[in-house]
Amino acid sequence: MKTKLLILISAAGFMALAVDIPAARLRMFKPLPAAMDSAANPATPAKIELGRMLYYENRLSRSHKFSCNSCHLLDKYGVDNEPTSLGHKNQRGDRNSPTSYNAAGHIAQFWDGRAADVEGQAKGPVLNPVEMAMPDERTVVATLKSMPEYVALFAKAFPGEKDPVNYDNMAKAIGAFERKLVTPSRWDKFLAGDQKALTDPEKAGFLKFVDSGCSSCHMGAFVGGSMYQKLGVVKAYPGLKDDGRMKATQKAEDKFFFKVPSLRNIEKTYPYFHDGQVKTLDDAIARMSDYQQGRKLTPADVASIATWLKTLTGAIPADYIKPPKLPAATAKTPKPSDAD
Repeated sequence: MKTKLLILISAAGFMALAVDIPAARLRMFKPLPAAMDSAANPATPAKIELGRMLYYENRLSRSHKFSCNSCHLLDKYGVDNEPTSLGHKNQRGDRNSPTSYNAAGHIAQFWDGRAADVEGQAKGPVLNPVEMAMPDERTVVATLKSMPEYVALFAKAFPGEKDPVNYDNMAKAIGAFERKLVTPSRWDKFLAGDQKALTDPEKAGFLKFVDSGCSSCHMGAFVGGSMYQKLGVVKAYPGLKDDGRMKATQKAEDKFFFKVPSLRNIEKTYPYFHDGQVKTLDDAIARMSDYQQGRKLTPADVASIATWLKTLTGAIPADYIKPPKLPAATAKTPKPSDAD
């Protein structure tokens, strides 16, 4: 009888250790949407099909070596895991390439928010001399028009337009494809009511994340991506040379402000921050708490938060991102060039 009583007491004690997340702690979060739709650019199967092809199209670069997928690899969670990405003539940009997954739901695009949406973002790298380096929009359009299959696909994606093969429509097609690059994870199952989707250590990590103040910037469906914040709120961030959002706005008050990144798939999208100089997730967590909150987290606290953050790693939509067969070049298709 005494043995049974001890077993019951031990079982009750073990059950008391179960981690419960109060509903109030979850109010700032919600599951990912199935897609990030745009009233200005409604998605259609034809537009998405074209956008998928253009995302993988190396001939949108001057050297025919680079596509959107070169820096935002869809089978690697939308990044290349480089501090900064390799571009035209082996040049590298000065900022880390963010993931393209879930990005269409953010407040804006690029670290400084200079593009309002993914359609605007798609226009930038193609003409950037450090990235894909096409000389101008006219060359891009001429390249696309040189391949009859693309001409037919643009006409199908943008019916009724007199001249559908244009630079804006290129960006709209890529944007339509990117708006369905969504990676739901176990966290979404938990938010939908499945209490068993997370383990107790993962739940404890979430509570530590909130209690440490991380959710003041990282909240919502994307766990970030909804605001701008100064890097180094409490104390100056060491070695910071990038003026951040001020480059785009020319406003002194925006100096050292950057778009708060989404923490979706953060386990896989290393290295971290605008310059890609932080290699590990634990280091990123510790730095953010120190410079943004003025709190020195213990190694155990950092490990606990990281445990929860890994539940944000979602499933890559393998069928949706499967590389398509691209149109064959013709005699009119511009030849690759590594010239300036």
